[in-house]
Amino acid sequence: MRVIFMGTPDFAVPVLDALALAGHEIVAVYSQPPRPAGRGKKDRLSPVQARAEALGLTVRTPATLKRPDEQAAFADLGAEIAVVVAYGLILPQAVLDAPVHGCINVHASLLPRWRGAAPIHRAIMAGDARTGVCIMAMEAGLDTGPVLLRDETAIGPTDTTGDLHDRLSQMGARLAVRAVAQIDRLSPVSQSAEGVTHAAKIDKAEARADLTWGAETLARHINGLSPFPGAWIERDGARIKLLRARATEGEGTPGTVLDRPGLVVAAGNGAVDLMEVQPAGKGAISGADFRNGARLAPGDPLEG
Repeated sequence: MRVIFMGTPDFAVPVLDALALAGHEIVAVYSQPPRPAGRGKKDRLSPVQARAEALGLTVRTPATLKRPDEQAAFADLGAEIAVVVAYGLILPQAVLDAPVHGCINVHASLLPRWRGAAPIHRAIMAGDARTGVCIMAMEAGLDTGPVLLRDETAIGPTDTTGDLHDRLSQMGARLAVRAVAQIDRLSPVSQSAEGVTHAAKIDKAEARADLTWGAETLARHINGLSPFPGAWIERDGARIKLLRARATEGEGTPGTVLDRPGLVVAAGNGAVDLMEVQPAGKGAISGADFRNGARLAPGDPLEG
């Protein structure tokens, strides 16, 4: 099938690879324009653009699709379907209507739950037991279109956004290939009006962790924001990122180290095992290694 692929971040790359491997003719890849990054602020290609160029595919990086000339150029590609994965630009109706079979979207949630920008983060932070991927026929609304295919997976007690990102990306790749192959035979299912939630973009201001929160809330906050932007606390004037945690039993003054193996800290109720942390300017290490290096004894405050 003649396919236009539209995506930008790492999450979208396995979907592009899977479509190419399945033998589809990818007539163009659309991605966000290169952005200044790194210390030198040099323009950096998006992960999708870098992969598409490595595959020898035509790449387009318009800043907007609202202009009539961009919409005409899109239509002139004569695509039968467009596959969209975390592209980052709003698709005008003229673009949605251009391919013979329209545009389908790979979305990392069990719609209608977690429509919007950060569904993986929000599912973990909310304590959801399960999440998944939906293939959705796109329409003008934000993630409101009918669902063509879906699959799901459990969210484990120590799963981070990084873990789920990789798992759901591979799931999305499998479903996207299936959806394109079966597009004439799939039956769209309208989303329920009940259970709608919105996954707001993560604000860095959310990243500060509070060790007086309940253990479940604190562990979900840490795992949901890992690896980016990374939940953090301060010790000796420097930030410590908290990268993986699990709620456990225990009691003590909130924020103090308990007499347990590893780095277990009392919370507002219960305790949190800080399994992986990252001191400022260093790489990630186990909580146990951090505790040994900081010489933390039972009863010592972790922050301060």
